[in-house]
Amino acid sequence: MHSLFDLTGQTAIVTGSTKGIGKAIAFALAEAGANVVISSRKADVCDAVAAELNARGGGGKAVAIPANVSKDEDLDRLVAETEAQLGPADILVLNAAVNPYMGPFLDTPDDAFDKTIAVNIRANIQLAKRVVPGMQAKGGGAIVIVSSIAAFKGSKMLGIYAVTKAADTQIVRNLASAYGPDNIRVNGIAPAVVKTDFARALYEDPEREKQVSASYALKRLGEPDDIAGAALFFSSRAGAWTTGQTLIIDGGWSIEES
Repeated sequence: MHSLFDLTGQTAIVTGSTKGIGKAIAFALAEAGANVVISSRKADVCDAVAAELNARGGGGKAVAIPANVSKDEDLDRLVAETEAQLGPADILVLNAAVNPYMGPFLDTPDDAFDKTIAVNIRANIQLAKRVVPGMQAKGGGAIVIVSSIAAFKGSKMLGIYAVTKAADTQIVRNLASAYGPDNIRVNGIAPAVVKTDFARALYEDPEREKQVSASYALKRLGEPDDIAGAALFFSSRAGAWTTGQTLIIDGGWSIEES
């Protein structure tokens, strides 16, 4: 069974991988044997996480390549340096995201609107555009986009973020349809509230965390490692016949009665 999840010798780029879900995914892929690019905006943080991963020993190695995914020149450099150091990517995990505004949807400031679209939608398309040719040349690959449960629910306070995450689920379908003939599989993951810095406002108050947890069938919030296994499945031979899907991982929140 282990061979189904073996990524030995494969190259993986994981954006937003210096903390939270992205970091957990990067470590899971490396433990399965992949050589992993650790990437986020700050070079020193990328270096520290790559060093932490390499210090664990076993599995694949990590290299640090910082990039601001909203800048095309950074995306060009990310892909070029990955290919120079590790070869073309077999796996691309698009995890980097922003949520600069919480409030009524129609009150979304223009700058917050533009930033959210640029990072959560445009950057995913642009990075996939740069990585897909290498996957085609290698005979296949896997792309994983981290979406959100917000993609499937109306939201009074997370409107623009939810719109971008819904768009990500359609990007998954579009890419899966377009590049399936090239043996490139594209899938998404839609977590509910996971205990990361990104979602801190939703759980930092103990009473609020207790209230939110009570609405989940499993009666707890998610942890980053709860999401990493799905990314490993989608990236490996275990998921070889799965494409165009977005898997909701929400501790049972969406099945509970209101």
